Amino acid sequence: MTNADMTGMDRIGLMQTFVRIVEAGSLSAAAAQLGTSQPTVSRRLQALERSLGLKLLQRSTHAMKLTDDGARCFAHAKTLLDSWQAMTSDLRGAKDAPEGHLRVLVPHAFGQHQLLAPLLTYLKRYPQVTVEWLLQDRRPDFIAEGIDCAVQVGAGDDPSVVAVRLAEVPRIVVAAPELFRERPFPKEPDDLAALPWLALQTYYRNEVALTRKADGVTRRFEIRPRLSTDSLFALRNAILSGLGVGIVSAWMVNDDLEQGRLRHLAPAWEAPRLPVHLVYPYARFYPARLRVFLEAMRKAVPTITGVGSSAPPDTSRNVS
Repeated sequence: MTNADMTGMDRIGLMQTFVRIVEAGSLSAAAAQLGTSQPTVSRRLQALERSLGLKLLQRSTHAMKLTDDGARCFAHAKTLLDSWQAMTSDLRGAKDAPEGHLRVLVPHAFGQHQLLAPLLTYLKRYPQVTVEWLLQDRRPDFIAEGIDCAVQVGAGDDPSVVAVRLAEVPRIVVAAPELFRERPFPKEPDDLAALPWLALQTYYRNEVALTRKADGVTRRFEIRPRLSTDSLFALRNAILSGLGVGIVSAWMVNDDLEQGRLRHLAPAWEAPRLPVHLVYPYARFYPARLRVFLEAMRKAVPTITGVGSSAPPDTSRNVS
């Protein structure tokens, strides 16, 4: 490609090709989606790299990986293209229909069970949208990772992002019935302290705090867990085995309680409820695919079985 070709090259088009390559996962897949040839896509990538003076992708026979510069370029390119789309839509008066690609980070257990139904409803309603549904119990770096939004269970205390409180997750103390064949059934927190405990490291490790639902009185006691884990699934399975007592999200054990596989201990008490937040970066423009997804989650999450919708007034940061 000559310098003259470079000068006349549509930089927006180059960015669009680069984003499509990254999202498709390969040059050949991007070429198929763009309706062109792989050599053409390769030339466009090379033109963008020469224009920026940066290496954006490391390619081998079997793999393709973003460089550090490429990751930053990808994040900026998506923002640029969204802004360009907003401008052209406004000037042309085009109907803003959801289309394109979303990357969404959700907690492993909650995202695999409770949030999957609203996701599938969204995808069926908007066939021009594709979604990467990332099941990970962590907070994302939205820009560096190209994450569009996240659902977080727990405190929303990052001032650099929008955090909309949707609901709250009740947490209760449960155990397998066999644990009480030779023990009295516990009804108060003081009765729980001497039991064998299992811990969910994300929310409690060496101390348990329980609040009486009737009047808000709180009791605390130390525990020495026989098993500690960062997986809610592993904790539930260990509790079902009869290994010990644990605190779990109420939604996860509804069926176990109804079928008698688990018992709800000290039922007048509960652990502090966990808020559920919808989190996304601040931006001047949000594409339709993201706006509609955010609205779908705002409506769906409070209606999920086992999730409380009577949360305190929303004092989180929000962008309309």
